[in-house]
Amino acid sequence: MSVPPPFRKVLIANRGEIACRIIRTLHKLGIAAVAVHHASERRARHVREADEAWELAGPTPVAAHLDGGQIVEIARRAGAEAVHPGYGFLSENAGFARQVAEAGLVFVGPDAETIHLMGDKIRARDFAAAHGVPVAPSVTPTGDLAAFVAEAEAIGFPLLIKAAAGGGGKGMSIVRHRGELAERARVAASEAERYFSDGRVYAELYVERPRHIEVQVLGDGQGGVLHLYERECSVQRRFQKIVEEAPAASLPAALREEICAAAVRLASAARYRNAGTVEFILAPDGRFFFLEMNTRLQVEHPVTEMVTGLDLVKAQLEIAAGGGLPLAQEQVALTGHAIECRLCAEDPERDFLPETGRILALDEPAGPALRFESGLLEGQAVTSDFDPMLAKLVVHGGDRAAAIEAGLAALDRLVLLGVGTNQDYLSRLLGHPAFRAGRLHTGFVAEHAGDLAAVPPEAALRDAALVAAALGFREFRALAFETPEPYASMGGWRN
Repeated sequence: MSVPPPFRKVLIANRGEIACRIIRTLHKLGIAAVAVHHASERRARHVREADEAWELAGPTPVAAHLDGGQIVEIARRAGAEAVHPGYGFLSENAGFARQVAEAGLVFVGPDAETIHLMGDKIRARDFAAAHGVPVAPSVTPTGDLAAFVAEAEAIGFPLLIKAAAGGGGKGMSIVRHRGELAERARVAASEAERYFSDGRVYAELYVERPRHIEVQVLGDGQGGVLHLYERECSVQRRFQKIVEEAPAASLPAALREEICAAAVRLASAARYRNAGTVEFILAPDGRFFFLEMNTRLQVEHPVTEMVTGLDLVKAQLEIAAGGGLPLAQEQVALTGHAIECRLCAEDPERDFLPETGRILALDEPAGPALRFESGLLEGQAVTSDFDPMLAKLVVHGGDRAAAIEAGLAALDRLVLLGVGTNQDYLSRLLGHPAFRAGRLHTGFVAEHAGDLAAVPPEAALRDAALVAAALGFREFRALAFETPEPYASMGGWRN
C-alpha cells in the first residue's frame, strides 16, 4: 500500500543548486515543484526542472528573491500547499515565515517565534545558558563605551566582536588589544547595521585555534528532538566554510556524545520543529561553547545524508506536514565518512576575488558514492548578482582517508571551463598533509596559505595542457583533422 505524499504541490522560495536539490526529493515523493525566478534566470536549471515556474518582479535579482510578499502571493496563485525556503534569502526570516502561515500555507521549517528567538545571537546565547548549554564569557554594549571596555577587559583578550543579528562572517572582528576594542566595535556595529539593519554587537572570549563543530537536529515542535550526529566545518576563510565533513575528524566518543546531547537539550527546550543545526566552538582543551543555531537546512547537509542514509528534505516535508520524527534516536547510525567541497567562482590567486564568465563546457564527475550538486548548465552566464558558490562536490568513503582520495579523484575529473573557480585550490587543500592528518582548526587556511598557493606551471606544460583540453572538444577536432565538404564526399581523389 503506497503512502500518500505529505503535500501535492510545494513552492521553492530559492534558486540554483538548492532549488534543484529540493526538486529532486519533491519529484521522488510525487510532489509538484513550483520554481520562482527573476527575468535574468528564465533559462536557469531550476526553472527547467520544476513543474512550473513563475517570474518575480524586482529591480535586481536579489531584491526579487527577497520579496516575501510577492513569493507568498505566487504560492497562493499557483495552488501550492507549502513553501520550502532552502537556505539563504528568506530562510531565516521570521517575518516571511509568519507571512506564509498567515496565508494558510505551511512553512517548511520552524515557526516564526523560534526563528526570532534563535536569529538574535544575544537572545539565543541567553536562552542556551539558561538551559545548561555552555556559552563563552561575553559582554554586550549598553551605550556606555567605558563600561563596555572595562567589562571586556575583565573577560580578557583576544575577544571576538559579533553582530547580534548577523551571519556569514559579517560584523565580526577579532580584537587582541584594549586600544583597538572601541574602534573595532564601532566598525562591527556599522557593518551590522549595513547588512542586517541592526547595529547591535557583542564581544565574547575568542578561542585560539578552535574547531567549528555543528550538530544536525530534527524536532517535532513538541519537545521531541533527535540528532544526526555532528559535522566538522573548521576549514574556513574569513568565517566562510570551504570544506565540511561528517563525522568530525578524531572526535572522542565521550565528547561527541556530550556535544550532541547539548544540541538536543537546546532544541528540545525551544520546542524546535523541523531541521536545524546547533553550532559550537571546540577549544583545544576539549571545552565547547554554543555559537549559534541555524534555523534552516544547511549548505553542508549532504554529508550528513551520506553517512546516515537519510533524505533530510524528505524529513523536513514529513515533519512540516505533521508526520513527526522519521525515526528514533537509536535507529540513527553512522556509516563511513563524507566530505563536501564548495566550488566557487573565485580566484584564489587574487585574494579570492569573485569571477564572472560564461560556462563553455561542463563535465560533472559521477559515481555511486558521489554527488555533484549544482544548478549549472553549459552556456549559462555566471554573474556577480548572487553568491559565488556554484556547486558542491560531495563524496563518501569507508573511512576519512578513503573519502579524501575520492574527493581528490572527483575534483580531478571535474571539467568546468569559461569561468575561474577554486577547483585546484580545493585539490591542494584536500591533499595537504595537515588536512589528511585531521589537524584542523578555523585558522587552517591562513596557517597554510603558503602551501595552498598555486605553483605557476612551466610554459611547455601549460601549452600541452591547453592542447589536450582543446582536443577534448569534438568541434575543435573536426576543424583541425576532418576533411571538409565537398572534398570528404569525393573520397581519396585529389586534383
